[in-house]
Amino acid sequence: MAVVTVAQALEMPVLRAAGPRVLAGESGLAREVRWVHTTELSDIAPLLRGGDLVLSTGIAFPETTPDLEALASSLSETNAAGLLIELGRRWDQVPSPLITACERLNLPLVALTREVRFAAVTQDVGERIVDEQLAELREAERVHDTFTALSIEDAGPAEILAAVQRLAGAAVVLEDAQHRVLDYRAGPEDISDFLADWQSRSRAVEHLARTTWDAANGWLLTRLGRRDKGWGRLIVQAPTAPARRLTVVAERAAAALAMHRLQDRHRDSLDRRVHHELLLGLLADPTEPDLLRRCELAGLPTANRIFVGLTVRPEASTQERPGRGQSVVDDVLASVAHAAYAIDVPALICEIDRDVRILLSFLPSADPEPYVATLAERVAGNHVVLIGAGRAVGQAGHIDRTVRESRHVVESIPPATTRPVVHRLEDVHLRGLLAMLGDDERVRAFVARELEILTDHDARHGSDLLSVLRALLQHPTSKSDAAAAVHLSRASFYDRLAKIERLLTVSLDDPDTRVSLQVALIADELSR
Repeated sequence: MAVVTVAQALEMPVLRAAGPRVLAGESGLAREVRWVHTTELSDIAPLLRGGDLVLSTGIAFPETTPDLEALASSLSETNAAGLLIELGRRWDQVPSPLITACERLNLPLVALTREVRFAAVTQDVGERIVDEQLAELREAERVHDTFTALSIEDAGPAEILAAVQRLAGAAVVLEDAQHRVLDYRAGPEDISDFLADWQSRSRAVEHLARTTWDAANGWLLTRLGRRDKGWGRLIVQAPTAPARRLTVVAERAAAALAMHRLQDRHRDSLDRRVHHELLLGLLADPTEPDLLRRCELAGLPTANRIFVGLTVRPEASTQERPGRGQSVVDDVLASVAHAAYAIDVPALICEIDRDVRILLSFLPSADPEPYVATLAERVAGNHVVLIGAGRAVGQAGHIDRTVRESRHVVESIPPATTRPVVHRLEDVHLRGLLAMLGDDERVRAFVARELEILTDHDARHGSDLLSVLRALLQHPTSKSDAAAAVHLSRASFYDRLAKIERLLTVSLDDPDTRVSLQVALIADELSR
């Protein structure tokens, strides 16, 4: 809340010109001044309101010690902001009993050593108080408009945190129920110290009320969700006791986060979104320091670790049923999350292009293979999926390699392959190489050069020459088996082979020709 304190009032030109000298209650100068009350009566206390700053010459004030102590006590009991006495009309110096009493009661007592117009003091301080109140109202309206707009726009956590950082001018952190940092926005200062040893510090902070200020850490904490079912906390950097405005900002942000969570159909969507952003960032640049720090805070250690990337792809047929595509991916993602939790390995898990992508982080002394196998078996036991694993890497800067490799492996697994449960680059041989080179223009040009004539002929005439060629190459030792695979008689099959040879001007008995066409067919299949 915007306030004018006794100390601030004394700094105003009208009172500074009066030569103020604090005689007692210096530690109470932070009291709020709600108005200035001019009086010469010693029994004025019943007419005062809390926060009134009393201004007097002391002409009618008592002289005896008990009466002066009673005057100070009456002002303290009504929560007066302080007592200002202009010297010269009654006293050349304030009586020591009054000073002693005010000091004991921590009531600010100020001597004005030069004459001042009381009306000017009342006017200037009063106008300052009104200005502060108007500023507070305007700021409250700004906060209200900001979060109303965010609600209308269905803004997500990233936008909400950015709004808090902008309104508070300080760092803000969103953590989950396990005190892991889901996301944050830095303030004007370096955020390293603010985030250091986050989980242990956060666990130590008791949070009984909805919003709590922790002086030791300099945190303003607001609970997300009900006390018995809280799902996280919002923490705003607040080195000093926060003003009411900052509390309002934090609580409005918490309400916006809760509303977004309520409207989202997936309870774990916030975790998914954070993991998705982190994994995309690692694929783009795994050496970015702030990104690695975000991974650490989200529960994925990155310093001195071994990393393994996995890709889990639901079988195409399970996604093609109407209304099942996304739900199948969601089910697989949930199964992967449960499996990763069961093997107790830190992981980033998210969906990218309808695949479930996983990054596992191991201690250098650990053997990743048993953990990967267990996770894969748990998932494959519940879903029809293809699972590819990248080779383990020992540096955070190589994380993108293992994750990309796992995707290349999945893309190159031959159709109808069921074993092993986890496929690796050495299991897919030539297909793996072609999967990695799939975006190379030279590979595309090679496929077009080898197969374009047959592709065009099939398109124009409705023939099946490509299928016949594929059957021949898949059954290299038996043309009878190849003909049966495409449901043709031997005579019809031989006739089509002859046509292929005429169109391509090659001999299909030539080993180099067969290898070249086989590579082109695999590359074409992978590209599709």
